[in-house]
Amino acid sequence: MANIFDLFKKIEQKEPSAPITHIIVGLGNPGEKYTFTRHNAGFLMVDYLAEKLGFKCDRLKFKALCGEVTINGVRALVMKPQTFMNASGEAVAEASKFYKIAPENIIVISDDASFDVGKLRIRKNGSAGGHNGLKSVIECLNSDKFPRIKLGVGQKPNPDYDIADWVLARFPKEAEPTFFSVLELSPDILSLMLTGKTEKAMCDYNGISK
Repeated sequence: MANIFDLFKKIEQKEPSAPITHIIVGLGNPGEKYTFTRHNAGFLMVDYLAEKLGFKCDRLKFKALCGEVTINGVRALVMKPQTFMNASGEAVAEASKFYKIAPENIIVISDDASFDVGKLRIRKNGSAGGHNGLKSVIECLNSDKFPRIKLGVGQKPNPDYDIADWVLARFPKEAEPTFFSVLELSPDILSLMLTGKTEKAMCDYNGISK
């Protein structure tokens, strides 16, 4: 019986989990055919984080595959919306409402076809910049005051090239190592952003070339 009492004592002494105060959202499209496309850069960063930090993002909730992670003492919900890109905001808004999380504490990760593979840009807020996933998040949150990490996926080869065809195409094989090397920066970047040091993250990582 002493062992049982010891077990209960340990359970009672265990500190409760910290509340979820932030959301990390990787944008992309569900389905195997989209996995390694440019538009799924946000999903790919979440997948890298899950593998690196040892959590799973596989629980279906809020129209998204979800997981939880604690970075630098900050507990965050991690999401991969399953609504397809143009309706990503529906998933984000549901989770935001449930946990009562303000836009300022929602970090959105997306692709950006305005700069090269190997570069990223962190912003504290701003417009959608023509990105339909960001546009949906802005509309559903009724705010553009959320920080974001924009991952360079390469610019169109010419102005007439259809942007949808470009972002829904796979990375060329020769570009994959450069893109994945940028994902390695994500734990350090998020450690700064989750603890209110987004400006430092911007200074340290914006425009970085890999």
